[in-house]
Amino acid sequence: QVQLVESGGGLVQAGGSLRLSCTASGRTFSNYAMAWFRQAPGKEREFVAVISSSGTRTYQADSVKGRFTISRDNTKNTVYLQMNSLNAEDTANYYCAANLDYITFQVSQYDYWGQGTQVTVSS
Repeated sequence: QVQLVESGGGLVQAGGSLRLSCTASGRTFSNYAMAWFRQAPGKEREFVAVISSSGTRTYQADSVKGRFTISRDNTKNTVYLQMNSLNAEDTANYYCAANLDYITFQVSQYDYWGQGTQVTVSS
């Protein structure tokens, strides 16, 4: 089992920044690809960004490319999502997820999920 705990969400004005953190416990963190997803009210959960287990490869959704950056620190068992130039469309509950070994953009492929952290962007 892997336990994931997100933090760093909150209320921010449009154009502002936030950094989300997700700390893992349980299994060997460095074996897992880590991703961020988000879900707005009434919408499906969508992919935001993913990072390989070693941290050498990252991918972002087109909607956040150039604004959001995913990174990880395997010595701290933590993955981060730096979010800049936020806008109202970024308002959602943000979840981190872990998948053993490989990168995937599909919600159904992730083995473990955090409880989510709310990000609200005021315009």
